[in-house]
Amino acid sequence: ARSRTVGELLAPTAPFDKKCGRENWTVAFAPDGSYLAWSQGHRIVKLVPWAQCLSNFLLHGTKNGANPASSRLPRQNSESGQKNKPCEHILDCGDIVWSLAFGSSVPEKRSRCVNIEWHRFKFGQDQLLLATGLSNGRIKIWDVYTGKLLLNLMDHTEVVRDLTFAPDGSLILVSASRDKTLRVWDLKDDGNMMKVLRGHQNWVYGCAFSPDSSILCSVGASKAVFLWDMDKYSMLRKLEGHHNDVVACEFSPDGALLATASYDTRVYVWDPHIGVILMEFGHLFPAPTPIFAGGANDRWVRSVSFSPDGLHVASLADDKMVRFWRIDEEYPVQVAPLNNGLCCTFSTDGSVLAAGQDGSLHFWASPRAVPSLQHLCRMAIRRVMPARHVSNLPIPPKVLQFLCYQI
Repeated sequence: ARSRTVGELLAPTAPFDKKCGRENWTVAFAPDGSYLAWSQGHRIVKLVPWAQCLSNFLLHGTKNGANPASSRLPRQNSESGQKNKPCEHILDCGDIVWSLAFGSSVPEKRSRCVNIEWHRFKFGQDQLLLATGLSNGRIKIWDVYTGKLLLNLMDHTEVVRDLTFAPDGSLILVSASRDKTLRVWDLKDDGNMMKVLRGHQNWVYGCAFSPDSSILCSVGASKAVFLWDMDKYSMLRKLEGHHNDVVACEFSPDGALLATASYDTRVYVWDPHIGVILMEFGHLFPAPTPIFAGGANDRWVRSVSFSPDGLHVASLADDKMVRFWRIDEEYPVQVAPLNNGLCCTFSTDGSVLAAGQDGSLHFWASPRAVPSLQHLCRMAIRRVMPARHVSNLPIPPKVLQFLCYQI
């Protein structure tokens, strides 16, 4: 089945843009669903209130220019006192933007720094930040509501390829870079760099936190998939199975599964707690053998995203297709066409998939399925119990296999 188009946000292009391209490497939704951000190519990031964006699609049809005069969103006046009113911002980051991540604060989550007397920033319950990773190795932190630059983090020596905030509201930020390192930053400690995670021998392409913030996955060149203990900042294990560079990763909403996308034309879904591949979604048939896995560059998988319902995975590949997969089916349940796509992610409520192409965004309706009661119970159990603990439960083997996503 072909996925239904919801809308488009088209970035304005100058003549030279058509020659050199506008690589849209990243798109992100705020955790509360209030904002959408994407890189328009070069140094510009667009911040748009998501509810207003959907309203514009309904009013003006699916196509919507990035700055149409008829539907331009109100800009924030920093003196108006309406801090929490969603307003559009255009951020000039000063260099090519490669990565974005939203982070929200929970006041009860204290900084790991002992002395917090001198901190410049006091993050409240309503704080929403946007981190932008740049080509020059810098990370800029912005206040989403005002569009103001708060912090400029400088320690990486190469492109910051990916960013991820801990979901627990602690404002712990992890950055992945081509300098072969991951760095852990504490934004509640004024952006102090807490730790450098070393282990990758080549470029690090992506990173993602587990929903409980206890585990970090990082992926990179030379088939690397690493899991890190974020309490001890130590490596837990390496996951082996891919045959080429691994470029994207994301945990399922209950933390029981991990999806990884690779240039070997495959998406693997793992049980990260025991290091076993549970599912394989192939984008080339027959699948290339390991020795040829790097040669099928017209089927390289660029991005992968888990839906909030825990039932679907979206993938974006160089064969000009976006695919929606069910975790219990071998073939895609829906597809959509997209040329030159580089990134994709589900909206916070899971109803829409956004994908970036040449500085613009395209949106499709996600496959809708009512989760079974069994699946909802499985997600509830797996949010608090990893596979090694589930295996010790005194329950029938079939139930055990279901809880471990093996059937």
